[in-house]
Amino acid sequence: MGKNCLEVCVDRFDSAMAAIRGGADRLELCGCLLVGGITPELELLEQIRQVSDIAIRCLMRPRFGDFLYSKEEVDRMARQIRRLSEAGADGFVIGCLDAEGNLDLEQMRQLVKAANGKGLTLHRAFDVSRDGLETARQAVELGIDTILTSGQASSCWKGRDYIGRLLEEGLPLTIMPGAGVNAKVIGDMKRLYPLTTFHMSGKKTLNSAMSFRREGVPMGLPGIDEFSVWQTDEEQVRLAKQVLEEDGTC
Repeated sequence: MGKNCLEVCVDRFDSAMAAIRGGADRLELCGCLLVGGITPELELLEQIRQVSDIAIRCLMRPRFGDFLYSKEEVDRMARQIRRLSEAGADGFVIGCLDAEGNLDLEQMRQLVKAANGKGLTLHRAFDVSRDGLETARQAVELGIDTILTSGQASSCWKGRDYIGRLLEEGLPLTIMPGAGVNAKVIGDMKRLYPLTTFHMSGKKTLNSAMSFRREGVPMGLPGIDEFSVWQTDEEQVRLAKQVLEEDGTC
């Protein structure tokens, strides 16, 4: 049993406002969701805090790519955690692996210490770890309260059997399905398992307001449309929240 929670990942102020209007219970604040999310700017957190006291967990990821981090990258994340905490973050979303795909416990302890008792989510580094069940047990020992997971698959629906196995372990933390989450998936997953917490982006693609467009001059990754903007869709969040609240808590 537990209280329902719909977490929405956002990387823009407009997306944060749309998620809040739609009924999100918590934000995962990120930068650049196009590459899976990186650590957000301090100023974005401050901007949201000026208008909302919604629960916010900040993603700590210094770059896109793998979760094998250097000492310098972990040191930087620890410093960022302290600054974001002072600015109003309620928690942090972390994950460090070693080259063999196991949790890097020394690096994880450094980030846990920096968080100083605030809420902690193990992000989808879990989904690419060597032994998910062992990783989950270690997460408990570290003091992590939530695991964000797609069930070690490309979407949480495809990984639903693995999510079921995690729940059967009865570990004292929250299993939060993510990847491909929408209102239908929430309803389907709730019919299978006693889940109370879900993670979604609920994004839609907006056409750029630019009228002048110089084509053939990419600013980032090849194939990325420079004239499309991702933003959280308030209605998708609202529908997801309605389904999550049906029948009360699981």
